[in-house]
Amino acid sequence: MKVSMIGTGYVGLVTGACLAEMGNDVLCLDVDENKIRILESGGIPIHEPGLDAVVARNVKAGRLRFTSDIARSVAHGTLQFIAVGTPPDEDGSADLQYVLAAARNIGRLMTDYKVVVDKSTVPVGTADKVRAVLAEELGKRGNPVDFAVVSNPEFLKEGAAVDDFMRPDRIVIGADDERAILLMRALYAPFQRNHERLITMDVRSAELTKYAANAMLATRISFMNELALLAERMGADIERVRLGIGSDPRIGTHFLYAGAGYGGSCFPKDVKALIHTAAGEGQQLEVLGAVERANDAQKRVLGQKVLRRFGDDLAGKHFALWGLAFKPNTDDMREATSRVVIDDLLSRGATVCAYDPVAITEAKRIFGDRPGLSYADTPLAAADGADALLVVTEWMEFRSPDFTELKAKLRQPVILDGRNIFDPEFVRAFGFDYEGIGRAPAGEAGGNAGADAGQPGAGA
Repeated sequence: MKVSMIGTGYVGLVTGACLAEMGNDVLCLDVDENKIRILESGGIPIHEPGLDAVVARNVKAGRLRFTSDIARSVAHGTLQFIAVGTPPDEDGSADLQYVLAAARNIGRLMTDYKVVVDKSTVPVGTADKVRAVLAEELGKRGNPVDFAVVSNPEFLKEGAAVDDFMRPDRIVIGADDERAILLMRALYAPFQRNHERLITMDVRSAELTKYAANAMLATRISFMNELALLAERMGADIERVRLGIGSDPRIGTHFLYAGAGYGGSCFPKDVKALIHTAAGEGQQLEVLGAVERANDAQKRVLGQKVLRRFGDDLAGKHFALWGLAFKPNTDDMREATSRVVIDDLLSRGATVCAYDPVAITEAKRIFGDRPGLSYADTPLAAADGADALLVVTEWMEFRSPDFTELKAKLRQPVILDGRNIFDPEFVRAFGFDYEGIGRAPAGEAGGNAGADAGQPGAGA
């Protein structure tokens, strides 16, 4: 099947490469000619585990190609996927200018039947706007070409996007055109050979499903983060609470990890957009408003722990920071907690040395030559001479450091663990002053409270 993919970001490039892997003829379009040059030369402009191999294999086979030629892209695919950015406006609404520009180009150039697929995360009603733009452009040309508009939201986690696409837990198709539904079923048939994963519904329900999913996950994270703050005050251990409630099948174990706040390109943006969409309908989403406020506050918890230990004036204090990306296995720093922590510390006169396996280049782009901020090539080098170590991202390589060497590197043996990746009792046995998020202070809620704390935080 011939597929055109408009946009080569996380969603577009992963979707295009995985569809090519199943034998489809995929042409990826991007107006950023530098990005196209990188892709054509064998490079990958984003960090996503496993994606480079899939792209290379399908480029070599001739099933995956790249272009900045809009006319070529429109002519190529019967299926026209729109996978461009929908950044938040100042009021929190999703900016649809790139989605509608893509639709306008399709309508301006199409000469035969097209299925236009909204893959970007878009507010309810976007398909109607895309349909209107297509009809307007065709009307200008006096060309009655048939088309359909489909909502096919993505459910990909950065850092695991290839596996998520190749082994989906659900495929949501919002459409009212039978021909389009048949084509989408055929496209996704190779991904559901063992059991039916495809769910068809009306377009508006499909659009809302994506926002509802992310809003629910964000809510679970903020709920656990608020409970963690309460646990600290009451001498309880949030990790034990997590195990206790997660064993209830009605609740489950996912997205219950307390931490230093969620970030990334999806949860913050989508919560804001859903709140804005609801307000436009005269409906206040009180729960999601609280979720957003709780997360904004949670990103400052590590900084507040620093201030309680070292005072408001941090001049002369130096801190090690492990983790810059908003979650492991990505270099994405959009809405990352590290940005808030670094700003808080530097604004109070401290200096910071940061380490991240893949996000240092992105951090240098964001922060520039920020006075007081430096970077290290290894985690232990970042800790050299620091008054405390702050763990911000739960990279696997941080989980089992040489604690003896780490203690020797630090000026003071203090660890502030923003992702609860360490067992408190184990770390304290090495002589560290350890504090996590919602963990019982030393000597309280005894036992091996952190034995299960080393699992991934699901992007929280």
